[in-house]
Amino acid sequence: MTKADIVAKISEKLGLEKADVQATVESFMEEVKNSLETGDNVYLRGFGSFIIKTRAEKTGRNISKNTTIKIPAHNIPAFKPAKVFVESVKTKTEIAV
Repeated sequence: MTKADIVAKISEKLGLEKADVQATVESFMEEVKNSLETGDNVYLRGFGSFIIKTRAEKTGRNISKNTTIKIPAHNIPAFKPAKVFVESVKTKTEIAV
C-alpha cells in the first residue's frame, strides 16, 4: 500500500477531499520526522512507537580493498508495533507459503 492508496481510502471513508487528506497525512509524517530528529520518541497507543535506536561503533570490512574500516556509533529511526497491533496481524492474516 502506498501513501496515495492510504489517502484515497481515508478520503473515501470520511468523505473528505483527497487534497485535504494528503496534506494531513504529509503533515503527520513531517511531525513524526521532526520529533525523531530532535530526539523525541512518538508513541501512538494501540498502534506502536516510532523510536530512536543507537547503533554502537563497530568494525566493518571493505571487501574490494581488503581493508577494515571503523563505522562510528549512530542513531537510526525504528518502529515498534504495539502488542494489540501485533496480535491483530497474527490472527487476521493468512500465512504466505
